Amino acid sequence: MKDCETAFRAALLQAEAPVPRGLVDGLGRPAGRRYAVYRNNVAVALREALETGFPAVAKLIGPENFAHVAARFLRSSPPGDPRMMFYGAGFPTFLAGIAPLARLGYLPDVAQLELALRQSYHAADAPPLDPARLQGLDEATLMGARLVPAPALQLIRSDWPVLSVHRFTLVAGAPKPAAGAEDVLVTRPALDPQMHLLGPGAGRFVAALLAGAPFGDALEAAGDGFDLSATLSLLLSAGALTDLFLPRP
Repeated sequence: MKDCETAFRAALLQAEAPVPRGLVDGLGRPAGRRYAVYRNNVAVALREALETGFPAVAKLIGPENFAHVAARFLRSSPPGDPRMMFYGAGFPTFLAGIAPLARLGYLPDVAQLELALRQSYHAADAPPLDPARLQGLDEATLMGARLVPAPALQLIRSDWPVLSVHRFTLVAGAPKPAAGAEDVLVTRPALDPQMHLLGPGAGRFVAALLAGAPFGDALEAAGDGFDLSATLSLLLSAGALTDLFLPRP
């Protein structure tokens, strides 16, 4: 029985693979045709899940190319979770390894941004940090404090204008992207994730917080030109911080 199940799964995502031997329907008749229909339905469902999760990628490369790329991906990366909302976590990395798509250097980062939106949407809820807890802290205490990011907080740091490309692709009338790197913060203050273009140094600051660095180290990592007030205001107003751990005396 185990060998039969293994063969059933192995051939499911390989369109060219022969129908596993010994398959019968409830009346004991050969079920090769039913298996072929089921195999096709599984492939279509996975491709549609990818297209739903990565709409900008699908539009950027076109329906035929996307169908081809999705077919390659689903054969190499079958679902590890029955919940289709989580399918495609490895898709951005997979895109980076496809030579014909190398001319679209921004494509994997656009995919990563779309994955971040989905991950933010499905992340656990957490009560936001009360800004009053930051007030009145002396400098030494604040510099040693650790700010806890919300589970829904996502950060994309790209060498490409990733947010501008995403908007230009999906939003009618969005301006054409200009060359340059963009850091994007994804937050979920209510039900739906929101994307924010970060200013100079803000990506490094948030990345340090996500890595568990104290406030002072994150501030140092941000470097010159960093607008702390604007960044902290964004994090607090968007519910992107949930707790504050003060240094031990």
